[in-house]
Formats: sequence, structure tokens, C-alpha cells
Amino acid sequence: VQLQASGGGLVQAGGFLRLACVASGRTFINMGWFRQAPGKEREFVAVARRSGNREYYAESVKGRFTISGDNAKNTVYLQMNNLKPEDTAVYYCVGGDAILSAIRDAPMYPSWGQGTQVTVSS
Repeated sequence: VQLQASGGGLVQAGGFLRLACVASGRTFINMGWFRQAPGKEREFVAVARRSGNREYYAESVKGRFTISGDNAKNTVYLQMNNLKPEDTAVYYCVGGDAILSAIRDAPMYPSWGQGTQVTVSS
């Protein structure tokens, strides 16, 4: 099983980026993103559930980020708009099958991508 993330980069505050993550080897009920900033713990960003096509977001990104999935391509995207310096982090794509109540818990995701750096300058 592999998760391959792409799309990170350097952008000014107020700008946008789009991340993509392709899963190979299996499908997941949940695919999404966590992030980790320097000196901080890894935190939940967003997840898309294959069942019911529902999306869930951290409060800090709600209204600015949009997660979407293409089941046929086994791919999930994260459109990040109105980026802020505090969004600077390494973003990790994740895949798992946790129940809804656990989708924000990092240990519930057995599969992680390699991480892609997002840097937002002020």
C-alpha cells in the first residue's frame, strides 16, 4: 500500500495551493490530511469518507480548505484557499477505515504518505 502526495510549495499569505494524494494497493473508507508544523504536534486537517461522500474539517481550516475525492482514481485532493502563515507545515496524506467518531485521531490511520511541505509567507 502506498500513498503518494504532491502539490506542496511556497505561497504568499492569501494565496492558494492544491494538494493531491493517490493511493495504490487498496482502497480506504477514509482518506485525508494531517499536518505538522515545526515544534508542534501532528494535527488533523480534513478527511473525506468514501461512504456517503462526506467531508470533515478541523475548525482552523473550515471555510478555507476543501477536500474532495475521485473514487475511480483512488485519489483525494485538498484545495487550500486564503492560506495563512499558520498553515505552514508538512502535510501528510492518510488512509484508514476508522469509524466516524475516530476520524480525527492520527493513530487510527495505518497508512501515511511521505509528506509534502507547505510554506506560507507573510
